[in-house]
Amino acid sequence: MSAWDSFVIVDWSAGNDTGGRPRKDAIWAGAVIAGTRREPVYLRNRDVAWNWVTDLIDRETEAGRRLLLGFDFPFAYPEGFARAVTGSDDPLSMWNFLAETLVDTPEGNDRFALAARLNARFAGIGPFWFNGTARDHPGLPRRKHDRTPDHGMSERRRCESHAKGTFTCWQMGGAGAVGGQVMTGCAFLSRLRARFPDRVAVWPFEPLSAPVALVEVWPSLLAGEVRAAEDPIKDRAQVDLLSRAFAAMPPDRLSRMLDIHAPVEGWILGLGHERELAEALCPA
Repeated sequence: MSAWDSFVIVDWSAGNDTGGRPRKDAIWAGAVIAGTRREPVYLRNRDVAWNWVTDLIDRETEAGRRLLLGFDFPFAYPEGFARAVTGSDDPLSMWNFLAETLVDTPEGNDRFALAARLNARFAGIGPFWFNGTARDHPGLPRRKHDRTPDHGMSERRRCESHAKGTFTCWQMGGAGAVGGQVMTGCAFLSRLRARFPDRVAVWPFEPLSAPVALVEVWPSLLAGEVRAAEDPIKDRAQVDLLSRAFAAMPPDRLSRMLDIHAPVEGWILGLGHERELAEALCPA
């Protein structure tokens, strides 16, 4: 038997409320609950997502089930950033900083202003870049090449050097960018840890002894299968396929995927095991 009973994957968004009609570039959740696939759920903003996720955790833990809960944004910045900001290498200290500092509502958030304030802590210009607002935020360049190399931060985490097509934490906007997702997502997960202090553990930063494991995922690990699904809403196909793949993964293989030591930068669950994930979807 697997160490987990239910598997849920959340495709995240840092954008504003996306309205009542399901659409792309929004928050979606795919689930296999106690062995049964559920239809993907459209979550129009982060407040709606909060209610849905907290209800999910309450329901699964009260039923005595263990839950693997994945989110598709980096759980940490490159090494050195958390220490420069919080005085600690612990990525969860950075989560708490973001939860305390970021102003976030369904109608908007101040992620670009926060990126500018964080840049001011470093020499030169950077590491964050891209300003998606009409007004300037001094210290946050609009273009990558307007940064200067003396900010001192690595461009990528180690796992991202093995994951072709990933975007860096520093790019705050533009197609595919994850900088805003990291800020809003890690703040969200910090609040989740505070809401469920005894029921949630974060991989790979904490022992997975709690009934709910929060894990970092990247749906593009199944890029070929997502394309083959031909779903007009790519996010919907991604969460559906990845939740099903993890749920179908033989327990010993899933255990090997989780056997990672990355206490500062984190890791993408399933990275390097793309073929196994695809085979789990389509067993011989």
